[in-house]
Amino acid sequence: MKQFLVLAMLALPMLGKTQSPHAHGRVVRFPDIPGFVSLSCDFHIHTVFSDGSVWPDIRVQEAVKDSLDAISLTEHLEYQPHKVDIPHPDRNRSYEIASEQAKPYELIVCKGAEITRSMPPGHSNAIFIKDANKLVQDDALTVFREANKQGAFTFWNHPNWTAQRLDGIARLTDFHSQLIKDGLLHGIEVVNEMTYSDEALQIALDHNLTIMATSDIHGLVDWQFELEQGGHRPFTLVLAKERSEAGIKEALFARRTLAVYNHTLIGRAEWMTPVLQASLRAVKASYIGTSTVLDVTLENNSDMPLVLVNEGPFTLHEHAGLIMLESRARTTIQVKTKELLDSFSIPFRVMNAVTAPGKYASVVVPVTVGE
Repeated sequence: MKQFLVLAMLALPMLGKTQSPHAHGRVVRFPDIPGFVSLSCDFHIHTVFSDGSVWPDIRVQEAVKDSLDAISLTEHLEYQPHKVDIPHPDRNRSYEIASEQAKPYELIVCKGAEITRSMPPGHSNAIFIKDANKLVQDDALTVFREANKQGAFTFWNHPNWTAQRLDGIARLTDFHSQLIKDGLLHGIEVVNEMTYSDEALQIALDHNLTIMATSDIHGLVDWQFELEQGGHRPFTLVLAKERSEAGIKEALFARRTLAVYNHTLIGRAEWMTPVLQASLRAVKASYIGTSTVLDVTLENNSDMPLVLVNEGPFTLHEHAGLIMLESRARTTIQVKTKELLDSFSIPFRVMNAVTAPGKYASVVVPVTVGE
């Protein structure tokens, strides 16, 4: 899938008559949907207060440049390679610095920490915690119980990490199954840094876990994700009732999320569909002369390209059924309707919108002739 999408995005820009209304740079945003605001969030970030390379204020500045709504600095509780040079007995210090630096920008900083253990349970993040110091415990299960006591949302980090899964296949252990059963594990990363896991997505769907994508950034965001070449950091798109920490927390527990990775959306169809519906619309349609070939101008209101496959009864006049709609751009396609119509709808399969392993989202675009 990944190889197909990369090739499609490189090869298809000429498939439509595309005009971009503005240069959006490193920003990746999606429109709000009815009843919810679309918030871009990265809940797995490191600084020099664990094994990262930068001070917390740099993480804030990167997030502001990326137009993120919320971040969490999730320093390793157990792994502290810089402690000789940067001793910090208070494990909340990274959060305190970042939250102060974020105030002028209205960036939401959620207090978090990373529970760093061998498998099982491997690595997990706890966010919306109250005191990271109380999570420094010998027994892993005790740590999860303490996080739960603090009202934390916990999720399993990089379950496909080859350092703990040599074959790169995410699998539930008995320990994870018990955490889920006891309500101590709420989400799972289907995307971490540079990798995506079909198996993790299936685990999320099978066990009703929140779908997450994170940068897990240790170095510089610009270098790691090649932003100057059009890349972007992975992040979780949170569909919240309001733009606040409480709103984000409620949405995460309600599993209203999509993973955003490598110009691809990943998540449950119930939330994918309204986001795509808000992102894609027909803004103009008119017949060419006296023919029954219709010019339809499609508009992408998101900062992510959309790879569309025509699944409707009408064939296209200039395309082979495959359309590349660039971010924040308009593309005109020609539809052969065979007769003059006042209105109809075009169903598209969106090939960079994954709803389950090997399955892709659909969106129906209404078209009104004369508009």
